[in-house]
Amino acid sequence: MRLPNLLFPVLLAILLSACGGYEIKNLAKSDIDLVADEFIDESRREVRELLVKLYKRNPNQLAKIPGMTVNGRLAQLKTAHGVLDFPELDGLQGIDAMNLTFDPAFQGDRAFALVVGLGGMLRQAYSFKSELFIHDRLNSAALLTSARNVEVLLWKLKNTRQSTGEPYLVTYEYRGVIDNLSFERLFGKLIVLQEMMARIAGDADDRAVTRSVHAMSSVFLPLPI
Repeated sequence: MRLPNLLFPVLLAILLSACGGYEIKNLAKSDIDLVADEFIDESRREVRELLVKLYKRNPNQLAKIPGMTVNGRLAQLKTAHGVLDFPELDGLQGIDAMNLTFDPAFQGDRAFALVVGLGGMLRQAYSFKSELFIHDRLNSAALLTSARNVEVLLWKLKNTRQSTGEPYLVTYEYRGVIDNLSFERLFGKLIVLQEMMARIAGDADDRAVTRSVHAMSSVFLPLPI
């Protein structure tokens, strides 16, 4: 995947910001740990932004939980530590929660299911840690698989339809007209973050093989342990 030019300034800003705000705890962090912390924070910000954008275009999903607000949903994501596990999704997490979005039998909030699944999968790629230290090890294969799953998610949002022909969630298209590319840009940022972190973790040699093998699949892949 060729990275759009507009994403490089974003990544540069993330890398530069990792050098600021030095704290005592950072003595137990390598340079890669500091960069990974910034990538983790940025990916979580992007997921929260995605939630807001989805509810703007799909208010009917938020209305499925009486009294629920966008701020209430954001608070649920911000206060969750480690795994994202919510009773309304029957405890489904990661790719299982994302699959609910496209399940015809699912009657719940599809926007929330998507974000919980995506956010949980990205957390899993970093072993559910909010920050890394010297003794932690990144799983480059998991990072790469998570990037690929974001690509699959974007494809499914564009191409998976209800029996009526309508998308399960309105994103870049409304009533057959492409009118919003901001979703693609957001997903593009997430893909780049995960791929860049995988490269930093030392998996550049295997990247081409991994992506060529799975490029034609439209099914989410479990992250390697």
